[in-house]
Amino acid sequence: MSAFEPKIITFLCNWCSYVAADAAGVSRFMQQTNVRVIRVFCSGMVDPSYVIKAFDGGADGVLVGGCFPGDCHYISGNIKAMRRAPLLAKLLNELGVEKERFRLEWIAASDSALYARVVNEMCDTIRRLGPFTMRRKAG
Repeated sequence: MSAFEPKIITFLCNWCSYVAADAAGVSRFMQQTNVRVIRVFCSGMVDPSYVIKAFDGGADGVLVGGCFPGDCHYISGNIKAMRRAPLLAKLLNELGVEKERFRLEWIAASDSALYARVVNEMCDTIRRLGPFTMRRKAG
């Protein structure tokens, strides 16, 4: 039997976190290979249904990465994501998703080291939690 390897889906802002992810690869920062990147124009464009669908489709964890508040190319898209995240986390909790499986991070285009650290931390955390199976909480 092989050891569990988590599947992490990331929704990365085109202007900041995606650039940081690309730079982390070009800079050959050590990164775990469990991450699948979906490039979006803005973290504010990540509809909660995308996150739920990712979990329903077999993801063990989901990361949404965006520009720091105040640096959004779409003025307030990341503020929208920031306001939406607690509500989404509550909904995910009702669906039986542990809070550690969903993460919202602000990652600047120039901070490829932060991107690598975040995805490595998330992979390690999910690996400790084990595989995810979608289930509703009783009650």
